[in-house]
Amino acid sequence: MFRHKTLFSKHLFIPKKMLTMNRSQIMALQFAIITFLSLPFLSCSSDDETTGYTPDFSYQMDASNPNLVTFTNTSSGEYLYTEWDFGNGETTSKETAKDKEYTIYYPLKGEYEVQLKVWGPVNTTNDIKIISKTVTIEADDSEYDLNGTLVWSDEFDGSNINSSNWTFETGANGWGNNELQNYTNGSNAHIEDGKLVITARKENDNTTAGSYSSTRMISWGKQEFKYGRIEVRAKLPSGRGIWPAIWMLGANLGSAGWPACGEIDIMEYVGYEPDVVHATVHTTAGSGVNGNGSSKRLTTCEEQFHIYGLTWTEEKMEFYIDTPDNITHTYSPASKTAANWPFDKPQFFILNIAVGGNWGGAQGVDNTIFPQTMEVDYVRVYELD
Repeated sequence: MFRHKTLFSKHLFIPKKMLTMNRSQIMALQFAIITFLSLPFLSCSSDDETTGYTPDFSYQMDASNPNLVTFTNTSSGEYLYTEWDFGNGETTSKETAKDKEYTIYYPLKGEYEVQLKVWGPVNTTNDIKIISKTVTIEADDSEYDLNGTLVWSDEFDGSNINSSNWTFETGANGWGNNELQNYTNGSNAHIEDGKLVITARKENDNTTAGSYSSTRMISWGKQEFKYGRIEVRAKLPSGRGIWPAIWMLGANLGSAGWPACGEIDIMEYVGYEPDVVHATVHTTAGSGVNGNGSSKRLTTCEEQFHIYGLTWTEEKMEFYIDTPDNITHTYSPASKTAANWPFDKPQFFILNIAVGGNWGGAQGVDNTIFPQTMEVDYVRVYELD
């Protein structure tokens, strides 16, 4: 039987009258005390405190330069702090200034998901409201120094995937990593609203090879590049067991093999570790878990589009997110050899979503998450000036 221990504490004061009560009366009194102690107590923190404000903001594009956008906080009610995420890698810290305006420069066309986070008067994680709006930049700023000349791109603006750029690799052979997906010949990828959409689907509940379908697109033999600035703008899938990647392999893969051909992982993501993206280089000198890479926390990678970029020269590789100055990893061996620098030869692109596998499936696969998609806005290659 459950006992409310505090009622029987040695420090409990028992009125003299209670000593003359019979057993039934004592039990009734105990029940009444327990019921009273079980009642919820009122506190000064009420629901009104977390609902007494409304987050909102407005934005205005500059009439003479539509790549400049001014944001104004228009939240109403009682709240303490605001924090901005402008969808291009720029953020603010938590601040008390409520009437501060921000003018943000978006040099490249695209859709940017802007988020305003507002803390209410209680100042707890349960007292936060967030509002998001999409800002559309219609064109690149013609005066923006892109640090290079665009030499190739796939903007995914047509009605079908361009077979002059991409080939679908197929099969459910594990792909060297004990992966579980079957890559299909185009049925898991399509163009929608100017974006490539790759979809990973659950085909059965067995969580074995072939239990899932997905897409792996390669540009091998069609579009291959050596050096330059490379950008892929994408929004990532989510969930335990998902393993999307934007990467490159040496075009001499057939003769040199892996990892001698060199592998450049511009972006990898494993769903069981949300909001952390990875950039890694694999060579004969270091591959697999010994690859040379870095990780970066990116809290909006599943909700918003971000640019995953690479500046690749004869001397080094610099990986970045959103803008070339936001470098997340640098690879530059002091003494370059065939073992650590096979990157003096052309490479081709790979876009895919794997399911499970040695890394992506390290914590199993959650079958409730499917279908999952990776959306790619564009793939661009610039020749450096």
